[in-house]
Amino acid sequence: MVLPDGVPFDSLDGQPANLIFLIAAPNTEDNVHLTVLARLSELLMDPDFVAALKNAKTKDEFLSVIDKAEASKEAAEEAKKAAKTDAGAEILAVTSCPNGIAHTYMAAEAIEKAGKNLGVRVKVETRGSGGAKNVLTDEEIKNAKAIVIAADAKVPMDRFDGKPLINASVADGIGKAEELVKKASSGSAPVYHAAGGKKESASAPSGNSGSVGHQIYTHLMSGVGHMLPFVIGGGILVAIAFLIDTIAGYGATGGSNFGNMLPLSSFFKYVGGLAMGMMVPVLAGYIAYSIADKPGLAVGFLGGLLASNGNAVAASFVWGADGAEPLHGFMKFLSDFGFTHSGNTVSGFLGGIVIGFLAGYIVLWLEKITEGMPKSLDGIRPMLIYPVVGCFIVGVLMTFIFNPLIGLINTGLSAMLTGLSSSGLIWLLGLILGGMMAIDMGGPINKAAYVFGTGMLAQASDYMNAGSAANDPKVQACYIAMAAVMVGGMVPPVGIALATRIFPKKFTEAEKDTWVSNLVMGASFITEGAIPFAAADPGHVIPCTFAGAAVAGLLSAAFGCTLMAPHGGVFVFATVGHPFFYILSWLIGSLVTCFMLGFIKKDADQM
Repeated sequence: MVLPDGVPFDSLDGQPANLIFLIAAPNTEDNVHLTVLARLSELLMDPDFVAALKNAKTKDEFLSVIDKAEASKEAAEEAKKAAKTDAGAEILAVTSCPNGIAHTYMAAEAIEKAGKNLGVRVKVETRGSGGAKNVLTDEEIKNAKAIVIAADAKVPMDRFDGKPLINASVADGIGKAEELVKKASSGSAPVYHAAGGKKESASAPSGNSGSVGHQIYTHLMSGVGHMLPFVIGGGILVAIAFLIDTIAGYGATGGSNFGNMLPLSSFFKYVGGLAMGMMVPVLAGYIAYSIADKPGLAVGFLGGLLASNGNAVAASFVWGADGAEPLHGFMKFLSDFGFTHSGNTVSGFLGGIVIGFLAGYIVLWLEKITEGMPKSLDGIRPMLIYPVVGCFIVGVLMTFIFNPLIGLINTGLSAMLTGLSSSGLIWLLGLILGGMMAIDMGGPINKAAYVFGTGMLAQASDYMNAGSAANDPKVQACYIAMAAVMVGGMVPPVGIALATRIFPKKFTEAEKDTWVSNLVMGASFITEGAIPFAAADPGHVIPCTFAGAAVAGLLSAAFGCTLMAPHGGVFVFATVGHPFFYILSWLIGSLVTCFMLGFIKKDADQM
């Protein structure tokens, strides 16, 4: 389908999409639709092909353009295979994206085309959803002048040890392919050295070969991405348990047993609680996995379990039982310091993040110091040394350092939340969290606010498991924080949708046509609906979305609105405390964004 005026889409260049494809494929294990999509993505990298599709006057002409392009592509591939020489490729590249569908192959096509334009022999390995294709051989790597990694996902890197290598994002592989090939050909690429010896490490997808800040963010998002399904699934099941008890009339009388007053609610609370209990171990495990690959998983998971359980699990152990000798020396130190019987030793979410990073780097350190072992013992390093020594080190660090210390921080956080609630300053927390959701809409700041909100849900669960009632101020403050996060994320798409109707001169026809989809996305807590508008005019749109979301978060918190589910938008409003005021906060924030856009944004014909 050809749309001359285009429609807004979350495209890499922020421009409207003019070509729409519907792929019909059989539902088979070989995922034919992914192969078709990958092939189509490669063809669409040719501007002449795109222009021919846009200019096609009939359906038959449209299909004929595709058939000719496919035939030409296949002929070129066959010619490339036949023309292989002993010299091999000068530049080798690897492309990969998180979904492994379109961008992987678009980057490969762009790099190959850049090499052809520059007269440089290039070979590209693609690591998509269907596995690795056109895999680089050891001989090719040995003879290559340099390596280009254009990836936002894990790539086996140890094979490139000692080779000049450029790390870049898959987006740079698409948009800056010639620049990457030129740099690789110039001989100025830095030499790559595999950390910790031979291992599969994650690529560092950034334009500056992986700045420290970007690497930290990438590792953290690996943990958060794997954690979220547990948080969302478990959190909504727990919220349903609370809803059942509320409908049954136990909302005010359930106390610390709220959510367990009926067999049905207890079932939802039990299953949801188990899923939520996996949150911190999964977070820590996959942060460590991102850093150290599979050897980091077990060590990270153990650290996360220790963080979520704390040292109080040892309270049931017998320390010098009746008739036994009193504890002395080192044993007494272990009892008194490590396994304290008072105070908070659950480091929780914060502890999971800290130990996830430490676990990953501990495993890398173990790999490094065991490099000199005889080759015959290589098999026992990942199977015995890394897990045993790594788990021991993590256990010591968590039990004797981080659980007690971060437990104190969490105690302070509890006091802060109680203080904010009792002093009437909870609105300040709502303002900050709501505003953060609308600055980069899906970026690091947005995710930081969302991660904080989901962390507060886990904190509320810990408080209630420790005996606090659902109406305890610190528990309520946790739920108020989550409510502010979600309402802040629901404002930008809705505010923009309203603005397209009230101030139509400010928007193009294509932008105005998105108002329904933006209403739906906003109502579903999908902030990304606002991204095309922010990308097209960030200086005017982002201040408006920020102000509206901050106002909504402030009002939600000031009204005492609570949310026990981590996601869902209007579909979980049944679990919201003070739903009328919550909807009012959402609408007011959206109107603030709407009218600010009307006053600040330039008319579309002046852009």
